[in-house]
Amino acid sequence: MTGRKFMAGTTAKTLHYKRSHFVTQLPVDYLYSPSHAWLAPWPNQRWRVGLTKFATRMLGEMVDHGFEIEPGAPVQCGQIIGWVEGFKAISDLYCVAEGRFDSSNPLLQETIGVITKQPYTAGWLYELSGQPDPRCLDVNRYRDLLDRTIDRILAQQKQSEQP
Repeated sequence: MTGRKFMAGTTAKTLHYKRSHFVTQLPVDYLYSPSHAWLAPWPNQRWRVGLTKFATRMLGEMVDHGFEIEPGAPVQCGQIIGWVEGFKAISDLYCVAEGRFDSSNPLLQETIGVITKQPYTAGWLYELSGQPDPRCLDVNRYRDLLDRTIDRILAQQKQSEQP
């Protein structure tokens, strides 16, 4: 684990992750969804939510986004609340907690690329109040999920290369 400057001038512990050609620093205090979103604890029982570096790599450079929900609206785990568009794909944004949608990141209106360039800090997508999905993982279990996911991708690539 290493320390680095993180949100609001604090130093967050990260877990260095490398598998095949993919490298990232996973914040240790975050939760992670099986769909590759992260949840950072925020004051007053709120959470900031964003996409992991793995998710942004799968989507490609970000070009647009939108939310289909207004601040103050109730949300449920798995509910579609918006979408993101990258050069490689468009993806629905699923809520990763139950509670209330508080706000979206205003910076994304000006600089959508921050989702890719700073996925664990300034590139957050939305804030909500409530309880994280019980399927969310701690950093070690998320690392294990990444291992399995990348191994599956590599196996599919190898299989498609065979005559």
